[in-house]
Amino acid sequence: MSKTTLEQRIRSDIEARIRSGALRPGDRIPFEHELVAAYGCARATVSKAVEALAKAGLVERRRKAGTFVAHPHVQSAVLAVPDLEKLIAARGEAYRWTLIEQCRASASDLETGDIPSPALRIDGVHHADGVPLALEMRLISLSAVPLAASQPFGERSPGAWLLEQVPWTEARHEIGAANPTPEEAAALDMPTSGACLEVRRWTWQSGAPVTYVRQLFPGGRYHLMAEFTPGA
Repeated sequence: MSKTTLEQRIRSDIEARIRSGALRPGDRIPFEHELVAAYGCARATVSKAVEALAKAGLVERRRKAGTFVAHPHVQSAVLAVPDLEKLIAARGEAYRWTLIEQCRASASDLETGDIPSPALRIDGVHHADGVPLALEMRLISLSAVPLAASQPFGERSPGAWLLEQVPWTEARHEIGAANPTPEEAAALDMPTSGACLEVRRWTWQSGAPVTYVRQLFPGGRYHLMAEFTPGA
């Protein structure tokens, strides 16, 4: 049997276990050395098979931890301001927010987000079923939302809180690709060579800036979508 055929067999065997539910999202697939022993093949053959599964979006490789069955992509509408907590909960997955830092925004923060002083800066990570979904850096104008200054964001994300507190009237999205810094990759449990989807968003209330947020998603974990008709 050729290496190419064996590579396809390894991929097909693992894919079949994922499709059947024998391997569920978050489950670790066998380590490469285990697959080498099971199939009696070269390490390179196994690596190619696993890489093909990763490119197909079926598995995710995590640094020093192994390869795991990927969670289905979380989707949100491009023209909406999404509540990631509700999106994840609606999929039947456990949502968790981890606060990294909460402090007064610096002058460089304000310049980056085009938010007036004084402002609050909140950094944290959104998780779905224990897997990092998005790294977030948010600025909140304390002129528009003075209550934010005394709000602890240790357990609840600022985005979910803001959607309940301040109805927005205008919003702008900027969406692009980005490579994570080593610190960002570590927070997202992904390789530094991986691609990310970067979403930057500003919201206003009657012309007054409310918040700026930068969210970084590992490319295989989040999709933006839009539905529209001709002329819309």
